[in-house]
Amino acid sequence: MKSLSSVLLLSLAILGCKESNKKTNPNPVADAETVVASVNDLSNDGDWTILFDGTSFKGWHGYLSDEVSEAWKLEDGAMVLYPPERKEGGTPNLNVISDKNYSDFVLSLEWKISKKASSGNSGIFWGIKEDAMYPVPARTAPEIQVLDNQHKPNIPNNRRAGALYDLVAPLSDMTKPIGQWNTCILTVNHKINSGKVTLNGTEISNFPLQGSEWDAMVSKSKFADWEGYGTYKTGKIGLQYHGNAVSYRNIRIKEL
Repeated sequence: MKSLSSVLLLSLAILGCKESNKKTNPNPVADAETVVASVNDLSNDGDWTILFDGTSFKGWHGYLSDEVSEAWKLEDGAMVLYPPERKEGGTPNLNVISDKNYSDFVLSLEWKISKKASSGNSGIFWGIKEDAMYPVPARTAPEIQVLDNQHKPNIPNNRRAGALYDLVAPLSDMTKPIGQWNTCILTVNHKINSGKVTLNGTEISNFPLQGSEWDAMVSKSKFADWEGYGTYKTGKIGLQYHGNAVSYRNIRIKEL
C-alpha cells in the first residue's frame, strides 16, 4: 500500500508540473500552427464551395474554349502552368476561368509564382465577361496582381503583387520568397461597394467597385479607353496566363 501510494503521489506531482508548464511555457510554434490550420481549413465552413480540389479541372475551362489548355497540369494538388514557347502570331490565350458566374463573394486561394529575370507574372480576375468581342479576360475584368516582386523592384507600386492592377497599390509587400505559397483572400461586395485584398494574413488594399471614385481611378489608368472594363458586376473568376510559370491551389469561394 505504501508503495502504491508513493507511485500515485508521484504521478500526481508530474501531472501537476506538466499543467503548470503549459501555462508558463506555452509552445508558440504549435499555437501558431493551430491558428493557421484553423484559418485555412475553410472546408469546415458549410458556406464555402471548393472551386478547385486539386484532382481535376472540373468547374473550369479555357477562356473562349470548352477545355483547359494542356499547358496547365495537375501536380501535388495544384494547377500548374507550363507556358509554351512563344511563336510568331501573338501570345496564345491560355487563361482559365470558372464555369460559373459570381457577383458578391469572398475568394480564397494560394499562389506561387516562378522566378524569372523579367519577373514572373500572373493575376486573379473577377467580373469576366466571356464574349468573343473581348479577346482576353483583362479586357473586362479587374485583376489582383500576382508577381515576383523581388526580381522586378522598379515596377510601379500599383502593379506589384497584391495590387488592384494599375489602379490601387498594396499598402505593404507581404509576399513570401520565391518558391513559397502565398495565401490571397479577395472580397468583392457590390452590395456595399467594397473590394479588399488580404495577402498572407494582412489586409493590403481596399477599394470601391463602382461610382465616381472608381471612374476616377480608371480614367487615370491604362484601362481608360477600354470599353466594358470593370462594368460587369456578375462574371467569371479567372487565372491569368502572362507567359510565365505559375501555380494555384486550395481555391474556395463563399458567396455573399
